[in-house]
Amino acid sequence: MERKALAVCSVVAFLGLLLVATGFAAEGTRVKGNQVVQVTPTMCKYPQSPAAALGLTAALSLLLAQILINVSTGCICCTRGPRPPASKWRTAVVCFVVSWFTFVIAFLLLLTGAALNDGRNEQSSYFDYYYCYVLKPGVFAVATVVGAASLALGLFYYLILNSAKNDPNVWGNPSIPPPANIAMAQPQFPPPPPAQPTTADPVFVHEDTYTRRQFT
Repeated sequence: MERKALAVCSVVAFLGLLLVATGFAAEGTRVKGNQVVQVTPTMCKYPQSPAAALGLTAALSLLLAQILINVSTGCICCTRGPRPPASKWRTAVVCFVVSWFTFVIAFLLLLTGAALNDGRNEQSSYFDYYYCYVLKPGVFAVATVVGAASLALGLFYYLILNSAKNDPNVWGNPSIPPPANIAMAQPQFPPPPPAQPTTADPVFVHEDTYTRRQFT
């Protein structure tokens, strides 16, 4: 693996670990329903919680990792470099689409969870029924898992496209010289003549002629 790819994977892995740590920490420190005090029928008092800062940190880590992957890879839809084989190319495109889809879900969930745990007085009503709303359990945890999956898919398609640039078997690689032209002409030498017979045909001599030669 080249140095650039190793550096990108290392930074994304660090941001992914930071996402997981802060995301699950936010889930553990979120505001619970029994911690909210209803001051008046229309006013709820929420306690201060580190879940808001932790959720924002997780969202920022996810955003930075996603930006780094896409800047390093470039636009996958209009790339002009060498492409991997068709099967790997389809896999890279699927990972790219799913990675962005899961990123949006995780990022919005983290921001929503952070906003609902920032500690404030809130007046809420729903059809003249007043209640103190708190974040449902599992929101931060789901967002963390989905965000980690998004980064894993992003790294996967980044490595697929990056390997195509260094693969000598990929056609169109600018670092690999094109194959030399090989002439496929027919030989210019004429075919050899047919072989001559090694023995001559027998010559028949008349008996009288042979007798005269004997007495001469």
